[in-house]
Amino acid sequence: MRLPPDSLAFQMLGAAAAVRGVHEGTALPQAIEDATNLLRLDRVRDAATRGAIQDLAYRTVRQFGATRALVTQLVTRPPGALVDSLLAVALALLLEGEEGDRSKVGRGGYSDFTVVDQAVSAAASEPKTAHARGLVNAVLRRFLRERKALMDAIAKDEEARWNLPTWWLEQLRAAYPDRWMALAESVNVRPPMTLRVNTKRLSVDEYLKELANAGMAGTAIGPQAVRLVRAFPVSQVPGFATGDVSVQDAGAQLAAPLCEVADGMRVLDACAAPGGKTGHLLELADIHVTAVESDAERAARIHENLARLDQRAEVIVGDASRPKDWWDGQQFDRILADVPCSASGIVRRHPDIRWLRRESDIAKLVNEQRRIVSQLWSLLKPGGILVYVTCSIFPTEGEEQALWFGAQLPDAIRLQAPGQLLPGTKAQETAGTNMAGQPSLPSDHDGFYYARFQKRA
Repeated sequence: MRLPPDSLAFQMLGAAAAVRGVHEGTALPQAIEDATNLLRLDRVRDAATRGAIQDLAYRTVRQFGATRALVTQLVTRPPGALVDSLLAVALALLLEGEEGDRSKVGRGGYSDFTVVDQAVSAAASEPKTAHARGLVNAVLRRFLRERKALMDAIAKDEEARWNLPTWWLEQLRAAYPDRWMALAESVNVRPPMTLRVNTKRLSVDEYLKELANAGMAGTAIGPQAVRLVRAFPVSQVPGFATGDVSVQDAGAQLAAPLCEVADGMRVLDACAAPGGKTGHLLELADIHVTAVESDAERAARIHENLARLDQRAEVIVGDASRPKDWWDGQQFDRILADVPCSASGIVRRHPDIRWLRRESDIAKLVNEQRRIVSQLWSLLKPGGILVYVTCSIFPTEGEEQALWFGAQLPDAIRLQAPGQLLPGTKAQETAGTNMAGQPSLPSDHDGFYYARFQKRA
């Protein structure tokens, strides 16, 4: 049975294939791409259908803990990986009606009946799942009949209740005993769409007027940050194609200003892909930027972003922890070290991260962060500044690292910096991080950690 690409059934099947990919260890963006080949979804030609599949996949992964627990409760025998994922997609849609009108769910406003009907149609349309169409129907109808009892049962499971792995919750409790629950809840909140205005070209106020003329509403939430009231495809955002604005979280927009760049400086942007911070640095001053990225495909995205901004940088495919392989011997005035991390601060934007990360990854990442910064330190001129950045809220990747760097790096002077920014707040969790004279903290941002070190002249 061929399904119309604009049908919910078709979109659920595509989302199920993507969710299955995440379950098997693939990052969600790649899993969504893979799904079009896996299920021969060559009929997905228009952006609306692709967007719908992506939306369903992201909504499901945000509720992965709850949906997996429900499938375990409702299915006695494993139904197969794709059927399991299709059930997860349908249950995620049904769960979105929990707090409101249970006859309507999600932003699409689908009734419970429609979700069940389309899930069964999706199963029936695919040879790999057709055998389970009766099971899909029975399982979803049982959920509707026994919803309260089933939800009460899985509430005893912490992963199901918070949609976070147990080890992750333990990290939050240990680091933030008074606010861990708020942080756990925040990961399932859809993030805002935030833009960075190139103030070399126009002011934030001028851009807000452009938005209004285009029928879009926005609010200034930082020196260059504008939060849209409603998200739009970038192709519809005024000034995006011409480089007047870029999509960048308000918290991430602190990185470039903290480098305090001035005309003529040599600046290293380490671990630079996809190039958002590289572009921001070039918007702030007339400087020479070397952008280093270990992944060739991701390095290509730096070129793409700079081309849109009409900016130039030296882009090198190389390992930031092995500068001898690519460094020309000339020291830098500034180094921006946005190092690999758990990404625990950007989970609301990348919901698959929590399920792909393992507790054992943290120690490996900590060692990698130390190795990168220690190697980059010798590339910094006396009097120069290194900015250490992670998009993490785990202290092992934040303040504990900053203390280690301060003790281990020769001639390092710790400067003022924001410290730990928690998602959606202005909170500075690290003591002694007075921001006098530094960029003002925005509101409604992802989680980041910032520390700054100057090499004694």
